[in-house]
Amino acid sequence: MAHSRARIIIDGAVAGIIGAIVVAVWFLIFDVIRGHALETPALLAATILHGSHAHDLHHGLKLLALEYSLIHFGAFIAFGITGGLLLEACETESSLVFSLAIFFVAFEVFFVAVVLFLGPNVAAELTWWGIIVGNLLATAAMLSYFLWRHPALARHLLGGWIAVAREGVIAGLIGGIVVAIWFMGYDIASGNLFHTPAILGAMVFGSANVTDGIQLTLPLVLGYSILHFFAFVMFGLALATLLASSESEPFMVLAALLLLAVFEVFFVGFVSLIDQSALEALGWWKIVAGNILALIAMATYFIRGHRGLGVKLVERWAMLDHEGAEMGDLPPAPSTRAPGSHPTHL
Repeated sequence: MAHSRARIIIDGAVAGIIGAIVVAVWFLIFDVIRGHALETPALLAATILHGSHAHDLHHGLKLLALEYSLIHFGAFIAFGITGGLLLEACETESSLVFSLAIFFVAFEVFFVAVVLFLGPNVAAELTWWGIIVGNLLATAAMLSYFLWRHPALARHLLGGWIAVAREGVIAGLIGGIVVAIWFMGYDIASGNLFHTPAILGAMVFGSANVTDGIQLTLPLVLGYSILHFFAFVMFGLALATLLASSESEPFMVLAALLLLAVFEVFFVGFVSLIDQSALEALGWWKIVAGNILALIAMATYFIRGHRGLGVKLVERWAMLDHEGAEMGDLPPAPSTRAPGSHPTHL
């Protein structure tokens, strides 16, 4: 037991280091795209440790970043160890699973709350969605490593949901790759390699305006690619969850179809809402065509694993029709008049 507990603690610490590296790399890419490398950790260190403001960052930028990195890695290591011990405790006390979920949700919102608490100067420099994406990427990396190191614990806690998560991740990667290949083929044909992800990256990260011209850089393409595949994997996980639920309630297939339709119009609406000039530069038909190709590929993959859902949906619909017909054939309710009484005529 002592050896097992020591292994849990060590693996939790390693998972925390992995999560800290993921967040650090994500914000490094974020800062480089905006033209201010190391600005995020330096800003946080200056505000938390020294009470300084954003205009003081040019003094000792690297030292401030190093100071925050020590706090950053220490916090993630503590979080990884605590999460690992909670995961181990859930193996014997299933009631702690809800507490574990609260623990991970609290981790997601904690950093956002800290940034808001530090004031508008920090909140203006750090976008809320960037914080959430970074923390979700770190959480996914930490859980993946820890459960990979403890497969028996993963099977005990997750059971059949492991297969559901695997299916969702694979489907999301398939959709993301299809869209990436479609955009790359179009850009190669037009003689502007990586032009599309550069436009979308500049738009999302707010580093430049489309009408001002966009400078193609590796961090810009890499940053958008991370968001691109992150969104598709989350979408794939949502679809896989709905389809898994439809095995017991076939009508959940309709919710999956609705999600597919929402996804198709979401990206076009999101791009046009943020920057109309970006939509004109990209061409709405190119976005729609790419998403349709991705949905066809993902639907083909899901259908191969859920071949009987169509039959179940038809059977469930027929069952509801039969129950409705039986309800319509019920005899009328008996009269409540007392025996021997006569109806009253007005």
